Amino acid sequence: MASLELMALEQDQRISEVVKREQSRLRNFIRRRVPDPRDAEDILQDVFYELVEANRLLMPIEHVTGWLFRVARNRITDLFRKKRPESFSDASLVGEDDELLQIEDLLPSPDAGPEALYVRNVLIDELELALDELPQEQRQVFVAHELEGRSFKEMAAETGVNLNTLLSRKRAAVLHLRERLQSIYDEFTKA
Repeated sequence: MASLELMALEQDQRISEVVKREQSRLRNFIRRRVPDPRDAEDILQDVFYELVEANRLLMPIEHVTGWLFRVARNRITDLFRKKRPESFSDASLVGEDDELLQIEDLLPSPDAGPEALYVRNVLIDELELALDELPQEQRQVFVAHELEGRSFKEMAAETGVNLNTLLSRKRAAVLHLRERLQSIYDEFTKA
């Protein structure tokens, strides 16, 4: 049992070293090709998630750097192939005075009348329910990164949790929230 734990620790260490070594170059590569910084960051997370998954499945990767850039190119291609309407998560989060907007700023004003108040309350309730459905570890990473604006590096230093684990948790949370909130988004955009 101890040898399995040692192998897992060594595997995590190798992945961490690859992430540290390649993250900056890979991020720059993606940002030069993807105009939206949030999409670029999502792609970067996807690439490292793929690396973690490939490692867990013991897939042999001979040239890790080349493999990472190939996965990044594929994710960029996938992004541009998707012709999707703008979703709630894609909405601009910077106000007129270049201040970062909070979720509160994206919701209808409670003073805008009974219909807006209803929509606001439904959206808040749905978001809270969706967040509550997440496992605690995923919820904590999502809230810290998306709502509090904390970096993965900062969270890893504070918690001692491996960077790759944090990336995987965030990705799982995002996928769940997107799927869970898509129907409410569709309902309000059709109206």
